[in-house]
Amino acid sequence: MKRVSYLLYSLLIALLLGLGTMLVVLIAALSAAAQDAGPGRAGQPAALSLPQVIELTLAQSAVARQAVTNRETSLWQYRSFRADYKPQLSLEGTLPDYSRTITPVTQQDGTTAFRYVRINNSYLGTVVSQNIGLTGGRVTVGSYLQRFDNFEGNQRLYNSNPISLGLTQPIGQFNTLVWAKRIEPLRFQESQRQFAEERETIARRVTELYFDVLQQQVNAAVARQNREVSEDMLRMGREKDKLGRISENDLLLLEQNLLNARQAEVQAVVDEQNAALALKGYTGLSVDPAQPLAVPAATAARRVNPDEALRYARQYRREPLSFQRRLLEADRGVAQAKGTTGLQASLTASFGLTSSAESLPTSYQNPNNQQQVRLGFSMPLVDWGKTRAVVKTAELSRQQVQHTVEQEQLTFEQQVLSQVAQLDALEQQLTLASRADSLAQRRYAITRATYQVGRLSLTDLNIAQQDKDRAKRAYIAALRACWVAYYQLRTLTLFDFERQEPLLTAG
Repeated sequence: MKRVSYLLYSLLIALLLGLGTMLVVLIAALSAAAQDAGPGRAGQPAALSLPQVIELTLAQSAVARQAVTNRETSLWQYRSFRADYKPQLSLEGTLPDYSRTITPVTQQDGTTAFRYVRINNSYLGTVVSQNIGLTGGRVTVGSYLQRFDNFEGNQRLYNSNPISLGLTQPIGQFNTLVWAKRIEPLRFQESQRQFAEERETIARRVTELYFDVLQQQVNAAVARQNREVSEDMLRMGREKDKLGRISENDLLLLEQNLLNARQAEVQAVVDEQNAALALKGYTGLSVDPAQPLAVPAATAARRVNPDEALRYARQYRREPLSFQRRLLEADRGVAQAKGTTGLQASLTASFGLTSSAESLPTSYQNPNNQQQVRLGFSMPLVDWGKTRAVVKTAELSRQQVQHTVEQEQLTFEQQVLSQVAQLDALEQQLTLASRADSLAQRRYAITRATYQVGRLSLTDLNIAQQDKDRAKRAYIAALRACWVAYYQLRTLTLFDFERQEPLLTAG
C-alpha cells in the first residue's frame, strides 16, 4: 500500500515538473519504498517474533528455571506442613549403651563403696504419634523393650512395655498447629500465584530487551540506507559538478553527509551487537545480531475495562492473599504473646502395661498396669508489668500491620487502574506515531525526488531525512512502550486479555 502511495505522489510531481523528470522521480520513490520495508535483508533466515522469543525463554532460560525451583520449594514446604497433621511412625533405640567403670555404690548399712562395674543397657521401641491440631496436644502409642546386662554379676534382665498410651496437652498456651493450619495454605496459594507473576515478569523483561534489539536493528538499517543514499547523492553531485550545475559548497556538504552516514552506520552496528548480547544473556538464545527480529503489530488485546482489570487483580493476584496472611500473622503474634506469658500449664498422662523377667518370652507374661499423670504449671506473681507490656506491644504491632495493609491495598488498586489508563493512552500514541511515520516516509520520498530535479535545496533534503529517521525511531519506541505496558498489566492482573483467561495455569 505504501509503495502505491509513493508511486502516485511521484507521478503527481512528475506531471508538475515535466515529463522529462518522470524517470528520476519514479526511481527515487521506489528506492524510498524499499527503505521502508524494514531492517530485514534478502537471503537472511526468517525473522524471530516476540511470542517465539518469550516462549523459548520461559522454556529454557535460567531465570525461568529459577521460578520453577521457587515454586517446587514452596510445594515441598507445604507438604512438610501437611505432614505435621498426619500420624508419624518412628523406631527408637539405644544399641548398645555399654559401660565399664568404677562407680560409687551405696551399701545396705548406708556407706558407700567403689565397685568395678561392667554393664550394658539396650533399649528399643516403636512409637506412633499424632498431633492434635485443635488443642495443640500430642497422642502417642508405643511398644518398648529394655534389656539390662551385668557382666560382673552374670545377670540379665528384660523389661517390656507391650503397649503404652500417652497424652501431652498444653493448657492455656499458644497453639502453633491451629495457626499454621490457617496461615500455611494461604502461603502456598501465594507461591502458586507468584510463579505465574514471575513468568509474566520474565515476559515483560524479554519484551524490553527484544525491542532494544529491534530499535538498534532499525537504527542500523536506517544508517545503512542513509549511507547508500548519501553515496548516490554524492555520485550525482559529482556528475552535476562536471556540468557546472552544483555549487562547491553543496558538493562539500554531500561529502560530509556521506562521512557522517558512514560513522553513524559503524556506531549503529556496534549498538546492535551489544543489544543482541544483552538479549542472549537473559534468554539463553543464540541471537545473531544479523538475524532480523519481526516488528510486532499493535497489542492484540481488546480495550480493557478498568473495573474488569481491578476484579481480575483481586481474584488472581497474590496481594489479596498476602494481605489476608499478614493480618492472620499479626493476630498470631497477639495470641503468641498471650500464650507465652501468664499462667503456663501442661498435662502429661500415660497408661500402659509393663513386666520384667530374666528371659525375653516371660517378660511379656502377666503384665502389670502402669499409669502416670502429671500437671505442671508456672504463673508469675510479680512481673512488674512485663506480661501486659508484651501483649500491648503485640497488639500495637497488629494495628500497624492493619494500617500498612490498608495503604498497600489502596496503592495496589490504584496501580492497576493507572496501568489500564496508561495502556489506553499509549495505544493512542502508537496510532499517532504510526501515522507520523507513514507521512514522514512519503514526504522524504517526495523531497528527494524534487531535489534530484533541482527544485529544492540540500538543506530541505537533510531536514526531510532527519524527520524520516526520527519518525521511524519514534514509532518503534511507541510500539515498545505499548507492549511493555501490556505485559505489565498482565503481571498486575494475572489475566490474558487476548484469550480472556487467567494465567494461573501457565507452565
